[in-house]
Amino acid sequence: MSKKKIGLATLAKKKRAGERITMLTAYDFPTAAIFDEADVDTILVGDSLSNVMLGYPDTVPVTMDEMLHHLRAVRRGVHHALLIGDMPFGSFNVSVEEAIRNGVRFMKEGGAEAVKVEGGGPVADTIRAMVRAGLPVVGHLGLTPQTAGMIGGYRVQGDTAEKARVMIDHALGLEDAGVFLLVLECVPAEVAQIITEKLSVPTIGIGAGPFCDGQVLVAHDILGIRARYMPRFVKAFAQVEREMRRAADEYCGEVRAGTFPSSEHTFAMPDDELRALRASLDGTS
Repeated sequence: MSKKKIGLATLAKKKRAGERITMLTAYDFPTAAIFDEADVDTILVGDSLSNVMLGYPDTVPVTMDEMLHHLRAVRRGVHHALLIGDMPFGSFNVSVEEAIRNGVRFMKEGGAEAVKVEGGGPVADTIRAMVRAGLPVVGHLGLTPQTAGMIGGYRVQGDTAEKARVMIDHALGLEDAGVFLLVLECVPAEVAQIITEKLSVPTIGIGAGPFCDGQVLVAHDILGIRARYMPRFVKAFAQVEREMRRAADEYCGEVRAGTFPSSEHTFAMPDDELRALRASLDGTS
């Protein structure tokens, strides 16, 4: 039996039923296809591809065109999960019109079924306009990597009563603006629990404790690829980098030793054709 396609209503139903929602990032076709087959509910083409896939120092440099390139690749591998595209820095900050235009590009050109926008109160009006234009929007509060320098760097957010109250108000404002899902990143578990209980839309945590309606992690972090620094909230469920390096080392060793390729990896010409070729080269036919 084929799996049922995940939609916005599916996620809302899961929250009401107390069922946890799963989300992972993906940036290419094979990874997306594997995660989709693994029954992940939502797949996010995150702007984390900036540093994870493209080698930039943070998420700020990645462009719309780069995001669309990867979004299209992921789209080809996803048939079951809800596909979300992460709006990169500068794509929604300039004007409401630009935000809508770029959101539409994500859906029409990239195949996204929803878009994610970072920020609280200051972007609520933009999100409201995007939703009115027909764009399903995911909100993102707490640690917002695109503006990390303005909020004290990569650290826990909402860790005082005053800051937590502001975050709760922003969460309620984003729900009122029309988000159907809210990501909470690097937030004290107690604050995330309060927000989750107050909102009718599902929350997705990353470093926000166990009380959110779901969880998200970066694919390369759970696979143990290039994980030089592992934040406290990350768990590696495999050591793929170690196995990749072992395979590459073994390949190089066999090539240098002349043991690869062996006969089982080699194509051979039929004997009579080989004799004919050699005869023609010798000038005897």
